[in-house]
Amino acid sequence: MDLDKLQRDLKLSYNSGLKSVEERVEDALKHLIEEWRIEPQSLTLHELKTIATTILDVETKTLHNELEALLAQKEQIERSLERKAEALQASKYNVFNAMETQLSNEDSEILSKLHQVKLQSIDLFDLLGEMVESAIITALEKDKDGDIKETTEEMIKELTYEAVKEGSLNTIRIRKILSTILQSAIDVAEATPTRADEILNATLRGMRSGLIRSIDRFKKRLAFMPIEAKHILIEDYDTIIEDLNQTDILFSQVVQTQASQSSRNVNKLLLDINHNMHYDLQELVHISKEAADIMRERFSAFAKSAVKRGEKAMQSQTALEAKRMGKQAWSAAKNALETAIKTAKDVMPKEK
Repeated sequence: MDLDKLQRDLKLSYNSGLKSVEERVEDALKHLIEEWRIEPQSLTLHELKTIATTILDVETKTLHNELEALLAQKEQIERSLERKAEALQASKYNVFNAMETQLSNEDSEILSKLHQVKLQSIDLFDLLGEMVESAIITALEKDKDGDIKETTEEMIKELTYEAVKEGSLNTIRIRKILSTILQSAIDVAEATPTRADEILNATLRGMRSGLIRSIDRFKKRLAFMPIEAKHILIEDYDTIIEDLNQTDILFSQVVQTQASQSSRNVNKLLLDINHNMHYDLQELVHISKEAADIMRERFSAFAKSAVKRGEKAMQSQTALEAKRMGKQAWSAAKNALETAIKTAKDVMPKEK
């Protein structure tokens, strides 16, 4: 059978004027039987796929073109949003730079407060890695007493806290933040091997403290969370509960992953520091468990009602189709298994 000719003929003969898709498909299959002398039960998988794909192309052509147009618009909007976001960030930087210039003659305490406001006002994630690297290098350059641990730890703690606190506590986001911070610290440590131990020790301890502070803030805010935020929280209820119960594992995994991608010296330092921090991570475990318990106590009822709403949603057309296809998949697997068993029995030697 020439499938290219079959496809062309099916497209030309397809009667789009009929009222329903059932009538149009019935007419197309009748045409194939009459013109091509095709018996449906004799079709190979490839032939059936060609017929189905051709009908799909004809039936969905208009919708497909509309979708393509909308996707093009979406991409255009996304590019516009990206440019506007960059412009917004630049505008924020300009405001803070102007304020820093005006306050440069004041004492360092007011500039420190302004810096804290700046961290809370800009999109920190976009420049997190560069900020960490710059801050550690600055600490090394300005080091006078030969010990940068305390300053670096405090700085990493603040940056970790500011990056984590406003967004979701899901593991993907936290992993990305911790990995970004640690990778920047590793880059400086590998370029300054004589100070690597101090840099990495301070970075890991700062990351841990910042993460603890973020989770503690989340725990305290649960009691005052507005209704709108509660609904967002409930949609991700199970994931957040699970993530909160394994923050120590997540922390160690980030360290181990970054260690495996680093030089031998840094690899050993990171693994040793992580091992020695085992008991220090108990505070992270404790605060995470407390947050999970509070969330469970306050929102389990909301979560149950959300499940009931979800059960209603399972009656949607998409959900019903998914159920139907699941049953068909089971049926196909069952038939394939029965056929395989029958075939195996047929080739087995008969007992005499």
